[in-house]
Amino acid sequence: MRQHDSQGTPAKGAITRRSFLKSSALAAAAAIGAPAIVRGQNLNSLLDIAIIGCGGRGGGNLQEVRGENIVALCDVNAKNVDKIAEQFPKAAKFNDFRKLYDKLKGFDAVVVSTCEHTHAFATLPALKLRKHVYCEKPLTHNIWEARIIREAANKAKVATQMGTQIHAGNNYRRVVELIQSGAIGPVREVHVWVSRTWGWQATEEEFKESKDIVFTKERPATVDPVPDGLNWDLWLGPAPKRPFNNVYFPGPKWYRWWEWGNGTMSDLGSHWIDLPFWALNLKHPLTIEAGGPPAHPDIAPASMWAKYEYAARGDMPALTLTWHQGREKPAQWTSGAIPQWPDGVLFIGEKGMVLADYGKHALLPEDKFKDFARPPQTIPESIGHHQEWIHACKTGAPTTCNFEYAGWLTEANHLGNVAYRTGKKLEWDHVKLKATNAPEAGKFIKRKYRKPFVFHA
Repeated sequence: MRQHDSQGTPAKGAITRRSFLKSSALAAAAAIGAPAIVRGQNLNSLLDIAIIGCGGRGGGNLQEVRGENIVALCDVNAKNVDKIAEQFPKAAKFNDFRKLYDKLKGFDAVVVSTCEHTHAFATLPALKLRKHVYCEKPLTHNIWEARIIREAANKAKVATQMGTQIHAGNNYRRVVELIQSGAIGPVREVHVWVSRTWGWQATEEEFKESKDIVFTKERPATVDPVPDGLNWDLWLGPAPKRPFNNVYFPGPKWYRWWEWGNGTMSDLGSHWIDLPFWALNLKHPLTIEAGGPPAHPDIAPASMWAKYEYAARGDMPALTLTWHQGREKPAQWTSGAIPQWPDGVLFIGEKGMVLADYGKHALLPEDKFKDFARPPQTIPESIGHHQEWIHACKTGAPTTCNFEYAGWLTEANHLGNVAYRTGKKLEWDHVKLKATNAPEAGKFIKRKYRKPFVFHA
């Protein structure tokens, strides 16, 4: 099978890293009404960045931006703050991001790497202050929050980026070029599948297959000691108050529980559905249906599927996109019609197919495309996912996963879970954020928050 990796010599006329920097700087010079930090920022000067969430994924994000000036560290686990503070002794230390926003003055940007249920709460104040924001995926915990954040970012006119790092890889960019150049003709069907089965396993056998950290069928009745340094009440934040238990913490245990996360659908969907969302100019679906084991009231499923119907977009026809998770796989995979990659995206066009994962892709059937001449490289190579954001903060250049794009992607991913939990094929009104045929879906679109936490535009 002929596969293509992310390497290769740029085609004639391709946009290189140098031309990307040059063109984005020119775009920045034309920016009107941008914050002072954007207009005329010296590329050699350092951004003053506040880090909200220092452990786990937050530690990784911090390492990517550590070349800037880290002025504040915040984490609900004091041990995480103290450990990182050894590297940044001049940074102010906080455990509550609300206090950070109240007390910290004169900073330029924020990196948010908290747990999913507090992403929006840590991001919105920064946008209201017109600070640049990098936020981990998924952008928010629910659909309503995603809409609020997207609109706030548009109003703030700052540099934003959601943490879908694979978007910066060359492989995704070459696939987008194939699809948008018409290499396989009009695409009316897409399948996305991931093998991860973290969540509520319907059977002991499924659990054994998943190699999961913990097998939990019900919410635990016991109470465990809170780990030293962790402020459990702050960790819960706007979510309902619950006694601490080791099945909830640390990550990734928490994200399978509906109160704090959305399971694999919204987590890995941010990475995998990103590719067809980008290549096919997707935004809001018309309908969404989903299935799997009966929905558990507290825990996201290990295996499920969700099918989206999208209207025609410009010269692109209407299509269906189906998400397959855990044991669920597309028929083309189970029948052996395509290579059985454990995770993948399959574009089905009138002239052929493109199969892709994070690092490689293939045109199918391979004999038909053995002499295929690839389209010119039109999408510039990324200077790096985090570096794009830093560059945008300093110049006003665009980022590739800004909150306008990421907001729509997050809404769509959450809709898969809403359809699964309601058990209905949803007819979606994207303007009013309502499933017109399922009013009961409202509690999954927007939820109540525990006081004193408030969230509003």
